[in-house]
Amino acid sequence: MRYAIVGTGARHQMFRNAIARNFGNRHEIAALADLNPHRLALSAGWVKDNASREVPTYLATDFDRMIAEQQPDTVIVTTPDFTHNEYIVAALKAGRDVITEKPMTTDLKRLKAILDAQRESGKSVTVTFNYRYTPARTQLKDILMSGAIGEITAVDFRWYLDRVHGADYFRRWHRYKDRSGGLLVHKSTHHFDLVNWWLGSTPTRINANGKLAFYTPEMAKKLGLEGHGVRCHGCPVAERCDFRLDLDTDEALKALYLDAEEDDGYLRDKCVFADDITIEDTMQVQAEYASGASLNYTLVAYSPWEGLEVKFHGTKGELTHRHVEVHGVFGGKRDHAHKDGITTELHLAGGLPQSIPVWEGTGDHGGADPVMLGYIFDKENMEPDRYGRASNQVQGAWSILTGISANRSMATGEVVDVDALLAEYDISLPRG
Repeated sequence: MRYAIVGTGARHQMFRNAIARNFGNRHEIAALADLNPHRLALSAGWVKDNASREVPTYLATDFDRMIAEQQPDTVIVTTPDFTHNEYIVAALKAGRDVITEKPMTTDLKRLKAILDAQRESGKSVTVTFNYRYTPARTQLKDILMSGAIGEITAVDFRWYLDRVHGADYFRRWHRYKDRSGGLLVHKSTHHFDLVNWWLGSTPTRINANGKLAFYTPEMAKKLGLEGHGVRCHGCPVAERCDFRLDLDTDEALKALYLDAEEDDGYLRDKCVFADDITIEDTMQVQAEYASGASLNYTLVAYSPWEGLEVKFHGTKGELTHRHVEVHGVFGGKRDHAHKDGITTELHLAGGLPQSIPVWEGTGDHGGADPVMLGYIFDKENMEPDRYGRASNQVQGAWSILTGISANRSMATGEVVDVDALLAEYDISLPRG
């Protein structure tokens, strides 16, 4: 199979490396495309050094020409979220299958264009939700499928981003809602997809509230960071700021972004306390599902630790899962959790809580990436997936609909009927 990749920032490396290193005997990178010539050359150089072959490169503005000249079977889209639809739709109309990073897109107008193009072309769209493939998260699906806790009636789900990872969303293009959809679309699409998958259902009504509480100019003053610059690079208060991102000392980020600034002017290290941030950092969502279950969800992007807590309430008992990824942030440095940072507990009515040995894996994202990449690039040699972890445009759409509906609820103060919202944009979508 021949794969073309559009978008050569940090996101594309997982796919590029897998094709070139792990599956090079079956697949090849047919072409690379990007708006930034520096990053494009950097990725092509990596392919030459690691796969011993030259790869054709194109500016993203020549995307159609790239398809015509290189004839890839599949296009992999790893561009910023708000541009996904452009390349997905163009690839589908050119008769190519598509693999895209999450979220599939950021709003309903773009979503409709993708769904229409897929329906008309008949080609496939794969959305890469690697969290489904994390062994510990797959194990939760296994336990729920067994019926151990009976009918699932409610879910409490809390996700905490610490002051390193969480802050990073407020440095980049993600900090503008018209580009990322906000964290409820960009980040929480992972979490809402997990809930949809775990429940085997989709949301019907959404209510939400959110605010920007921490990454503000007022917080900079409280932290003694008055007079901060537009960005970390060259900032007059950088030496005393725990939120500083020093691109000069990170070889990978320097090569990808600082050295590439002359080509497009993109700044990777904007100040997290700027006055032009338009996304929230504190969000709570309540959702009702077609199955009858309900969800209470919280996302905080400035927590002293990083990880998740989820509890499933069922007619026979409860299933509780907790993952401490990072114990805390001290002076800008993270104290990563160790093996015992993941716990799962089953508590059935009439019995004592049982600690369940957690499934483990190796590789990035808790062992998820190698499994997911195996199913994408080497499916014939993988075990049949009894958990239904593969995601197409339908699951990709439902994963963002909770966040898009939550954004509407926050803007209007009203509960959002998801079917009515879809009808407003003439979108027809089967329920899971």
